[in-house]
Amino acid sequence: MKKIKQIRSPLFYTGDKYKLIPELKKYFPDKIDKFVEPFVGGGSVFLNIEANEFYENDIDKNIISIHKYLSSFANSEDLLNILLSKIDEYEFSCSYKGKTVPDELRKKYVKTYFAKYNNESYKQLKEKYNNSDRTDIADLYLLLIYGFNRMLRFNQKGEFNLPVGNVDFNQNVFDSLTDYIKLTNKKNPHWSNTDYKEFLSNINIKESDFIYLDPPYLITSSEYNKRWSQNDDIELCNLLDAFDKKNISFAMSNVIDYKGKENTELLKWAEKYNIHSIKSNYINYHDNTIKTFREVLITNYE
Repeated sequence: MKKIKQIRSPLFYTGDKYKLIPELKKYFPDKIDKFVEPFVGGGSVFLNIEANEFYENDIDKNIISIHKYLSSFANSEDLLNILLSKIDEYEFSCSYKGKTVPDELRKKYVKTYFAKYNNESYKQLKEKYNNSDRTDIADLYLLLIYGFNRMLRFNQKGEFNLPVGNVDFNQNVFDSLTDYIKLTNKKNPHWSNTDYKEFLSNINIKESDFIYLDPPYLITSSEYNKRWSQNDDIELCNLLDAFDKKNISFAMSNVIDYKGKENTELLKWAEKYNIHSIKSNYINYHDNTIKTFREVLITNYE
């Protein structure tokens, strides 16, 4: 049996479900009319799902700006020309083009040579972006690609404030961009940047559709999850109960045990549905200690 290639999002998003796609898809419906995703993040899930229509939302405007920008290209060549031209302009390293870090720097900084080499270029690009109207999404995307752990982080003024990372534009980035543009051209997603409740209320969701949710996890400690409260959990669960009464299928990823903490309210709510244990790839870059956690997929269908 031929192994199906798993597509990874070119946003390399923290908490990305890329490695879990085969496991998640085992529990997804075989036929989906509208695939509805209120918390799209990097988008690795919808990229690997077959459906007739795709509705993708995230409350993070920068995430959606990058998705809209990348998916606006009819072919990857046009996008790559823009990105590689900027890489040359700022003199970044670029493994994909064979522009590597000098050997003496590699030997001196064995584990951080990309960061040492690209540091000044990165500062220049970040300063240019922050002093602009911040509408050049190609600049923002390169800040993500060359930034610390490929994250997006902004201060209260809306300025991008991550340091350089020990990464560069490599073959994996090229492949993910090429796959992404090919697939988004085919899938033609409907993009949205709003609160998930408003997003869901604006779609005529029927029994033939499917909602997949990967909300912030209440008991984990990443930056993304700090804005999520117990009340948010309750609101989301009540909304899913309403969809269940309409016979609309949903699946929700979540973490119910994390480093000695348990989301007891969520677990109690989920017991009336189906709880599937998932081998998690959850990573918190601010805390790389050994973790004990249990990630689950909650479905309201067999």
